Amino acid sequence: MNNPGLFQARWNLGKLVLCNLLPLALLGFWLWPSGHMLCVMFDEWLFRLLNAPLASNSTWLHIWAVASLRPFDAIVGLILLTLLIRGDWVFKALDVRRAFFGFLSILVLMLIIRLLFSKLADTMGWQHDSPSMMLQDAVHMSDYFPHWEKTWELKDRSSQSFPGDHASVLLIWALFMGVFSRGVGQFLVIWGLTLLFMMPRLVAGAHWGQDDYIGGVLLAVWALGWGYYTPYAAKASNFLLRMTNPLFNLLGKLPLLSRLSVVRATA
Repeated sequence: MNNPGLFQARWNLGKLVLCNLLPLALLGFWLWPSGHMLCVMFDEWLFRLLNAPLASNSTWLHIWAVASLRPFDAIVGLILLTLLIRGDWVFKALDVRRAFFGFLSILVLMLIIRLLFSKLADTMGWQHDSPSMMLQDAVHMSDYFPHWEKTWELKDRSSQSFPGDHASVLLIWALFMGVFSRGVGQFLVIWGLTLLFMMPRLVAGAHWGQDDYIGGVLLAVWALGWGYYTPYAAKASNFLLRMTNPLFNLLGKLPLLSRLSVVRATA
C-alpha cells in the first residue's frame, strides 16, 4: 500500500519557493494602483462581453442560468471526481485511491488557506462587491428566473466576491491533475473543463475576472506548493489509506463497487 512514486515525502524547495513567489507577485500586481486599474478595465470589458448577450439571446441566457444553479455545482463536482478516480486515465488504477486522498488533503489545506486569506482581505479592505452589484448596465439572471433563484439558489451576485472560492476549487483540481497528466490531450481536457466551469460565475456577474485569475490562482498555487512540494500530501495520503483500508475492504466485497478503481487494492 506504499507507492513512493506518486507523492514524495521530502521538501522540493525550488518549486515550493516558486509556488510562494508567484501568488505574492500576483497579489503585488493587483495591489499596485496601475495594475489594479488594468485589472478593472479588463474585467469590465470581459463582463460586458459575456453578460450583455443575456438580454438579447434566450439560448445564451438559459444555458448560463442553468449553469449558475447550485445543483449544477454538484454535477461539476461529480464530473471532476469521476475524472480523478477513473483508473488508467491520469492515474494508474492501482494509484487512484492514493491520488484521491492526496487531492483531498490538498483541498482541505486550500480551504484553511482561504479562510486565513479571506480574514486578511477583510482586515485590509480588499473585499468588494461583484460586478452585477456595481455596474448599472448589468443583466441579472435572477430577474428573468426569480423562481429559480428562490428554489435552486441561482448565483448571480455576491457582496464578498474576492477571492473566487468556486474558481479556486476548480483551479486546484486542474493544477493537481495537470502535475500528473500524461499527454497534451489530457492537459487540454483538464484545463478546458476548468475554464468552462469557471465561466458561469463570470457570465452571471457573481465574480470579477480578478477574483479568479488573481484570488483563485493565488489560493490554488499556495495550496499546491505547501501540499504537493512538501511531505504533507505523502504523509496525509498514507494516514488516510491506513485509516480507511478496512472500509474499502468491505466495499470491495460489494458487486458493483468492487469494480471501481478507487475501491480495488492500492499499490
